[in-house]
Amino acid sequence: MKRYPMKRILVLCLILSAHNAEADEGSEIVEAMEEYLEFVDYGGATIFSQQIPAEDWGNFFVVDTRSASQYEQEHIPGAVNIEWRQILARRSELPRDKAVLVYCNTGSLSAQAGFALRLAGHENVRILQGGMREWQARGGFDAHARAMDSNR
Repeated sequence: MKRYPMKRILVLCLILSAHNAEADEGSEIVEAMEEYLEFVDYGGATIFSQQIPAEDWGNFFVVDTRSASQYEQEHIPGAVNIEWRQILARRSELPRDKAVLVYCNTGSLSAQAGFALRLAGHENVRILQGGMREWQARGGFDAHARAMDSNR
């Protein structure tokens, strides 16, 4: 199978979506996406809030991918706001030497942002499963401790 660099996969995907075209079976775009999906880790880099101990949140560069108005209303403390549609245009603002955690309200838009970043070569990206809503429901920074207590 032909090997495609991540930037080429991303460009092909963007071209396809920009022209609202369909890829034919066996096309370069389909082959590139198949190759990406063959090597991407199971779960697509998602992480649950209860998997992150409170003291480990500082190890992440946290990005709120929601709109500026949603971010202003509430956000995870320490998060920066980069709307999901701007994540690739602003990817130079993201560290390469630290894990990047993206979230939105439910995880759907941040999943798209995370997928795009990973295609662009950012392997250090994690997507907060369930987004802000799940983070709040699980106890925020205390989600891990609560999960550990409930397992005892």
